[in-house]
Amino acid sequence: MKTVSLTILALHCCLPSLSADAVQELFSPTPAHIIGDISDGTPPPPQPQKPPFIVPAGDILESETHYQGGRKITVQRINPIALPTPVLPEAEIIAAAPVAEESIETAADETPDAGFLHIGASVYVPEDGPPRSFVTVWPQGQGEAVSFWSSADFALLSGFGSFIDSDGKSRSLMMSWDVHEISSFHELTAAPDEQDGLPPVPALTDSKATYAITSGIATAETLTAIDSLHDIYNNEHARLLSAYTGRENASLAQEAELKANPPKPQDLILNYWDGEVSAPTEKGTAQ
Repeated sequence: MKTVSLTILALHCCLPSLSADAVQELFSPTPAHIIGDISDGTPPPPQPQKPPFIVPAGDILESETHYQGGRKITVQRINPIALPTPVLPEAEIIAAAPVAEESIETAADETPDAGFLHIGASVYVPEDGPPRSFVTVWPQGQGEAVSFWSSADFALLSGFGSFIDSDGKSRSLMMSWDVHEISSFHELTAAPDEQDGLPPVPALTDSKATYAITSGIATAETLTAIDSLHDIYNNEHARLLSAYTGRENASLAQEAELKANPPKPQDLILNYWDGEVSAPTEKGTAQ
């Protein structure tokens, strides 16, 4: 007890401006959070256009034109083009090996105990009740698959690929999901043979997303991952919902644009030349 008292006294003397809540936060575990941004439907910046490849007329030896699917396809036999041989000399490979190995070790140290989660989720949206998600988690090297019902709408958790769990470990997430619109919440509480063989959904709260495991024995690691996803859903629900709405609106806008202005087939020019591929020598040059 004496040691603890001295520690608290030292903290009080060194950090006099911190409130009791701030001091408590210093000793609290890191809350689960998303790594990076959430996809919200914003298109990526346009890529710079590459300059067109134009063969001089004097280098075209033969040319044939075909029409297919509303576009013109031109096949041209041309004079050979000198291409660089991208061969890395053996000495450079040997010299680069320790650097590459060190980079891999450094990355592993920066993301300790990283885990991969493969998740399949079916989200059921009844007309007379809140959504429910039937989820199966296949943890990598952490035990058997686990299935559970959740009051979280797992479609909202589809906009990111990695997160930090409540133990401070990084997790990679790959999730496949679909949405089923149903007429009544009763369909989810019916007998298993009445709803695609799914177990009846248990009573779950809606004020805060929770879950109930229906099959499989979850390890501590798996439970931490599941709990962390629900923490992220509860703590960042507004952000997740906004990003999901943005993705859905962007998808609808893109669909409408393609319907109004379907892409026209682009003409193609295929160039080839005769000759054998030069084999690299021991020094990395072609002969």
